[in-house]
Amino acid sequence: VQLQASGGGLVQPGESLRLSCAASGRIYSINGMDWYRQAPGKQRESVAAIAGGGSPNYADSVKGRFTISRDGSKNAVYLQMNSLKPEDTAVYYCNARILTLGRVYEDLWGQGTLVTVSS
Repeated sequence: VQLQASGGGLVQPGESLRLSCAASGRIYSINGMDWYRQAPGKQRESVAAIAGGGSPNYADSVKGRFTISRDGSKNAVYLQMNSLKPEDTAVYYCNARILTLGRVYEDLWGQGTLVTVSS
């Protein structure tokens, strides 16, 4: 089982980006999918989280600007980022808690995708 993230890039302040992350492999179920980010010189922090059937949660710094969503049919999670600011610059990682077909619980991380917000 693996996670593949995509969608990062270089944008100007105020612009938007949409990140995608898809899980593939022998998946039985996915309990939750989250987005984290790590800026240069800083610790990794939670950005947005969504559990199966639950309400999304956001870091205060992104509330009102970012939206997390899931597509269960594609085992995917998305992060729509609007009104981007330079302080949003970071490597963004997706995380998922997956129960495999072999009934093994795995906590997986995607490879990270770089978002740079700069004029």
